[in-house]
Amino acid sequence: IFTLIAEHEGIGLNTDILETGLINIVALIGILVYTGRDFLGSTLEARKANILKGVEDAESRLAEAEKRLAEAEKQLSQASIVISEIKNETIAAKKVLLEADAYQAKKDLTTRFSRALATFNNEKT
Repeated sequence: IFTLIAEHEGIGLNTDILETGLINIVALIGILVYTGRDFLGSTLEARKANILKGVEDAESRLAEAEKRLAEAEKQLSQASIVISEIKNETIAAKKVLLEADAYQAKKDLTTRFSRALATFNNEKT
């Protein structure tokens, strides 16, 4: 907009509007704004709609993910309950089996001890 002109005496500022082309530049900007407003406006509206659709899609995916997370957490808690029940049943079954084994071992030892004692008593006599 401002043109510096070299003069004989030095550098000065050219204030002649017609010579600097200021009117042409202002007219060009005005024409571009006037004609480009509809194009730019429709482009921006389309972009805005596209962005809003993307945000809505992301929000719906987030809601679906949160729903699936809640369901997975519910299933995890149910699985934990089942696992603890299985552990308790396993411990109880182990106790029963150990008691049965101990009873059977005691019974076998008593029988063997009785036979050994009877054999010992027979040899003594």
